[in-house]
Amino acid sequence: MTPFEITFTAVPGDIDELGHVNNAVWVRWIQDMATSHWQAVAHPEHIAAYFWVVTRHEIDYRGNIAAGESVTGRTWIERAPKGAQFDRRVDFVDGHGKVIVRANTTWAMIDKATGRLARVRPEISAPFMG
Repeated sequence: MTPFEITFTAVPGDIDELGHVNNAVWVRWIQDMATSHWQAVAHPEHIAAYFWVVTRHEIDYRGNIAAGESVTGRTWIERAPKGAQFDRRVDFVDGHGKVIVRANTTWAMIDKATGRLARVRPEISAPFMG
């Protein structure tokens, strides 16, 4: 599957005392990627019925950017869901084509009506898998 992409540009408020994007900002951008991907690809009835919560982030930091610099975030789903959980891959690529931050995140789907975990059925995952 072709990764879903968004470009992020670091603003002064994203920068920490070391002069580059703060780790908490990378986590926010990961969440923004996941949310945007869901909104762009999922069927409207699934968007209306479910939401996602993160259960785990595993992040490798291999580089960074400064204020005014941009990265391209790429996200995709490699494997079918397991029960209510779905793993998502995210890479942030700098202007030189180097992956500077790589993440594997696990998300759980929640039924909006009940507030309980819901199994990710094939018709929900299909738009992300093909």
